[in-house]
Amino acid sequence: MGAEQMSEERTVVVTGAGKGIGAATVKALLARSGVKVVAVSRDLSELARSIDDMSALRLVELDLRAPDAATELVQKVGQHRIHALIHNAGILHKTEMGTHARQRLEELYLTNVIAPLELSQALAPCLAGDPAGHIVHIGSMGGFQDSVKFPGLVAYSASKAALACMAQCLAEEFKEQGIRSNCLAIGSVDTAMLRAAFPGFRAGTTPEAMGAYIAEFALSGHNLFNGKVLPVATTTP
Repeated sequence: MGAEQMSEERTVVVTGAGKGIGAATVKALLARSGVKVVAVSRDLSELARSIDDMSALRLVELDLRAPDAATELVQKVGQHRIHALIHNAGILHKTEMGTHARQRLEELYLTNVIAPLELSQALAPCLAGDPAGHIVHIGSMGGFQDSVKFPGLVAYSASKAALACMAQCLAEEFKEQGIRSNCLAIGSVDTAMLRAAFPGFRAGTTPEAMGAYIAEFALSGHNLFNGKVLPVATTTP
């Protein structure tokens, strides 16, 4: 297979693809010629209803918190080459200090930290090669070093800080395998999660605009970046 043909046939895995930024990213990718998408989420019914042409889209309904989630996703993907893995799945945890509960914290870190590491490890053989595979971690400005922090978001922000560090570490872990890893620390986007975190605040960035940016970065950002945590924000929060 020639380099030109390989560049035209690209498969991207997107987690947390059911709605919001994840769904917008899937749609932006599908708008690109020659791009196929594996959309992963616990519930993909809303996404499926919004897509007219499903020929380049594969739906995988999966709870990433399950112990065998990574193994099951590898079985679904099979031996196909993956050109990008976008870790978009994440949950919000907004809780006043003094009311944190162990079970909620475990669910938060399973989704926001542990699952991305397990999936990256499991899918590494599919990402390895030439052209380089790209792992994109969707972080948050809340987890960006020295950014403004907000009460009630300590656990969430710390989980996103861990994800940012993971992105940098995986760049080193996978450098001999032809896999690059970066983190986009995104700022406020007009989603249900943002409104839950900051009631009354209206973000100027739409999910569609952010999804388009993430899609482009997943397909081409690894040509210029590796092991980087890049802030993507115009406001605070």
